[in-house]
Amino acid sequence: MNIKLIAIGKLKEDYLRNACAEYVKRLSRYCSFELVELDECRLSDNPSDKEIASALEKEAEMIKKHAKGYIIPMCIEGKQLSSTELSEKISSVGINGQSTITFIIGSSFGLADSVKSMADLKLSMSKMTFPHQLARVMLLEQIYRAFTISGGSKYHK
Repeated sequence: MNIKLIAIGKLKEDYLRNACAEYVKRLSRYCSFELVELDECRLSDNPSDKEIASALEKEAEMIKKHAKGYIIPMCIEGKQLSSTELSEKISSVGINGQSTITFIIGSSFGLADSVKSMADLKLSMSKMTFPHQLARVMLLEQIYRAFTISGGSKYHK
């Protein structure tokens, strides 16, 4: 199985980069993993809705160049799955003949509708609000957990 994560923006904090690197290392036992970091469009300090929409579309064009396979954008209106349900989804995608799953994390303003419309599954982590920079770590941990569940590991308790 190939897992690709497309993320808008770079992680600023060392501890977040280190956490991501740890999960990527752990994932290497279960899948081929690729991270694609794309530049976030710069906005003014108080951007208008039009400016935000324009930036999201520019980011969407970059995302579309890299997205392939089973597409899962992370968005607030997406479906919430338990860790076990995510594990089952990843397994079923592979069983149904898809070799690549692409997860997409947008900027702090989200994703353009054109990216969301590509979705095979829109996924939300929670109804709670978390720091945008933390989303990548949380998603990588859940992907790792999904593989350990399907592999019968004791990691998931």
